[in-house]
Amino acid sequence: MPHRPLYALDLRNHGTSPHTTPMTYEAMAQDVQKFIEDKQLKEVALLGHSMGGKVAMAYALSLDTYQAPRDTLSHLIISDIAPSIGKLSNEFMKYVEVMQRIEALAPGVIKTRADADKRLQPYESDISVRQFLLTNLQLPSHSRTASHDALSEKAKFTVPLNILTHSIESLGSFPYEYNAEDRSVSKTWDGPTLVVKGTRSAYINHKNLPAFGAFFPNTRLEELDTGHWVHAEKPNEFRKLVVDFLGS
Repeated sequence: MPHRPLYALDLRNHGTSPHTTPMTYEAMAQDVQKFIEDKQLKEVALLGHSMGGKVAMAYALSLDTYQAPRDTLSHLIISDIAPSIGKLSNEFMKYVEVMQRIEALAPGVIKTRADADKRLQPYESDISVRQFLLTNLQLPSHSRTASHDALSEKAKFTVPLNILTHSIESLGSFPYEYNAEDRSVSKTWDGPTLVVKGTRSAYINHKNLPAFGAFFPNTRLEELDTGHWVHAEKPNEFRKLVVDFLGS
C-alpha cells in the first residue's frame, strides 16, 4: 500500500473544533467536505467509528450534493455503526450523564485523571473505554504561576455536554431512508466499503445489516471479538483489517 497522509479530524463539538449547532449528520458531513476542499484532497479513504461512521456514510451518499469529483472518495471504512435510524443506546446516555456529574462536582474534587476514573468505574468496567472517555477531560490548572486560584476550578470535558444532550434525537437519526420491505434507498455509493462489527456489540444487528448492501453494494463485513469500541479493544487486529483493505 502506498504511503498517504493521515488526518484525524475533530468533528464539531469534539476536541479542539468549534462548539456549535446544529449537530446533525448533514452539517458534520459538510464539515468533512469543507476540509477535503481546503486540503484539495483526492482519493480519500474515509474511516469513522460510531457517530463518526454515520458521518462518513452520510458524506459518501452526499457526494453528488456537493458536486464533488468522482475521484474524491476511494474507500469507506465503517466501525460498528449502521446506516439506520434508532434511539441512541443506553450506554451513550450513561456516559453523558456521568460526565455531567463529574463536571457538577465541587472545585478541587477532581484533581487528577485517577480521581475521574474512580467516578467512571461504577458505570464502565472496561479500563480502555474509560481511558478513551477521559481523553476529553480537562483538569484544573496546577501551575503556581497561574493568576487565579486553581482550587476554584472545576474539571470539565472538552465536548459540550449540553449540546450533546440537546442533540440526542439528531444523533439517533440518519439523513437517508432505507425501506426494509423492499430494501430500496434514495442514494447509493458503490465504492469499496469495509464494515467492522464488534461481535459483542448490538449496534450492527440482523435488522439493520441489510441496509449496508442497499446503500453500499460493494460492502465487505468483518467481525472482531469486541464490544462497541472496536479500535480501542483490538487495536492491532483493527489496524490489520484496515491496512489489508486499503491494499487490496
